Amino acid sequence: MAWAVCLRECRSLKETSSTNKIVVGPPKLTRFEKARVVGARALQIAMGAPILIEPSTLSSPIDFALKELESGILPMTIRRTLPDGTFQDVPLKWLLQEE
Repeated sequence: MAWAVCLRECRSLKETSSTNKIVVGPPKLTRFEKARVVGARALQIAMGAPILIEPSTLSSPIDFALKELESGILPMTIRRTLPDGTFQDVPLKWLLQEE
Protein backbone atom coordinates (compact mmCIF):
# COMPACT_ATOMS: atom_id res chain seq x y z
CA MET A 1 0.00 0.00 0.00
CA ALA A 2 2.77 2.43 0.90
CA TRP A 3 4.57 1.67 -2.37
CA ALA A 4 1.51 2.65 -4.39
CA VAL A 5 1.32 5.99 -2.59
CA CYS A 6 5.05 6.54 -3.08
CA LEU A 7 4.83 5.73 -6.80
CA ARG A 8 1.92 8.11 -7.25
CA GLU A 9 3.79 10.90 -5.45
CA CYS A 10 6.97 10.27 -7.43
CA ARG A 11 5.04 10.49 -10.70
CA SER A 12 3.45 13.78 -9.69
CA LEU A 13 6.86 15.17 -8.69
CA LYS A 14 8.35 14.20 -12.05
CA GLU A 15 5.45 15.83 -13.88
CA THR A 16 5.90 19.03 -11.87
CA SER A 17 9.64 19.17 -12.50
CA SER A 18 9.39 18.52 -16.25
CA THR A 19 6.95 21.27 -17.23
CA ASN A 20 8.15 24.12 -19.43
CA LYS A 21 6.78 26.87 -17.22
CA ILE A 22 7.55 27.94 -13.68
CA VAL A 23 4.92 26.49 -11.34
CA VAL A 24 6.67 26.75 -7.96
CA GLY A 25 7.72 30.19 -6.78
CA PRO A 26 8.09 33.55 -8.50
CA PRO A 27 9.08 33.83 -12.18
CA LYS A 28 12.37 35.54 -11.36
CA LEU A 29 15.47 34.79 -9.32
CA THR A 30 14.92 35.70 -5.66
CA ARG A 31 17.60 37.48 -3.65
CA PHE A 32 18.15 34.33 -1.60
CA GLU A 33 18.64 32.18 -4.70
CA LYS A 34 20.98 34.80 -6.15
CA ALA A 35 23.07 34.79 -2.96
CA ARG A 36 23.21 30.99 -2.97
CA VAL A 37 24.21 30.77 -6.65
CA VAL A 38 26.88 33.47 -6.33
CA GLY A 39 28.25 31.92 -3.14
CA ALA A 40 28.40 28.41 -4.59
CA ARG A 41 30.04 29.61 -7.81
CA ALA A 42 32.53 31.82 -5.91
CA LEU A 43 33.53 28.79 -3.82
CA GLN A 44 34.05 26.75 -6.99
CA ILE A 45 36.24 29.49 -8.48
CA ALA A 46 38.22 29.83 -5.23
CA MET A 47 38.86 26.06 -5.27
CA GLY A 48 40.30 26.22 -8.80
CA ALA A 49 37.33 25.76 -11.15
CA PRO A 50 37.78 27.37 -14.58
CA ILE A 51 36.31 30.84 -15.03
CA LEU A 52 33.64 31.00 -17.75
CA ILE A 53 34.21 34.66 -18.65
CA GLU A 54 37.26 36.54 -19.88
CA PRO A 55 39.41 37.62 -16.94
CA SER A 56 39.50 41.40 -16.70
CA THR A 57 40.23 43.76 -13.83
CA LEU A 58 38.16 41.61 -11.47
CA SER A 59 40.14 39.97 -8.70
CA SER A 60 37.63 38.50 -6.23
CA PRO A 61 35.90 35.14 -6.83
CA ILE A 62 32.63 36.82 -5.82
CA ASP A 63 33.10 39.45 -8.54
CA PHE A 64 33.75 36.72 -11.12
CA ALA A 65 30.66 34.80 -9.95
CA LEU A 66 28.46 37.92 -10.16
CA LYS A 67 29.74 38.71 -13.66
CA GLU A 68 29.06 35.12 -14.79
CA LEU A 69 25.55 35.28 -13.35
CA GLU A 70 24.82 38.61 -15.05
CA SER A 71 26.02 37.25 -18.40
CA GLY A 72 23.72 34.23 -18.05
CA ILE A 73 26.32 31.59 -18.87
CA LEU A 74 26.12 29.52 -15.69
CA PRO A 75 24.77 26.03 -16.42
CA MET A 76 22.88 25.70 -13.13
CA THR A 77 19.41 24.62 -12.11
CA ILE A 78 17.47 25.92 -9.12
CA ARG A 79 15.33 23.38 -7.22
CA ARG A 80 12.29 25.04 -5.68
CA THR A 81 10.54 22.95 -3.04
CA LEU A 82 7.14 23.37 -1.39
CA PRO A 83 6.37 22.22 2.17
CA ASP A 84 4.27 19.31 0.86
CA GLY A 85 7.35 17.86 -0.86
CA THR A 86 6.61 18.85 -4.44
CA PHE A 87 9.41 20.55 -6.25
CA GLN A 88 10.37 21.97 -9.61
CA ASP A 89 13.81 22.18 -11.18
CA VAL A 90 14.06 25.55 -12.94
CA PRO A 91 17.01 26.32 -15.24
CA LEU A 92 18.82 29.49 -14.23
CA LYS A 93 18.38 30.91 -17.74
CA TRP A 94 14.58 30.90 -17.35
CA LEU A 95 14.83 32.97 -14.18
CA LEU A 96 17.26 35.48 -15.69
CA GLN A 97 15.05 36.09 -18.76
CA GLU A 98 12.29 37.51 -16.58
CA GLU A 99 14.46 40.24 -15.05
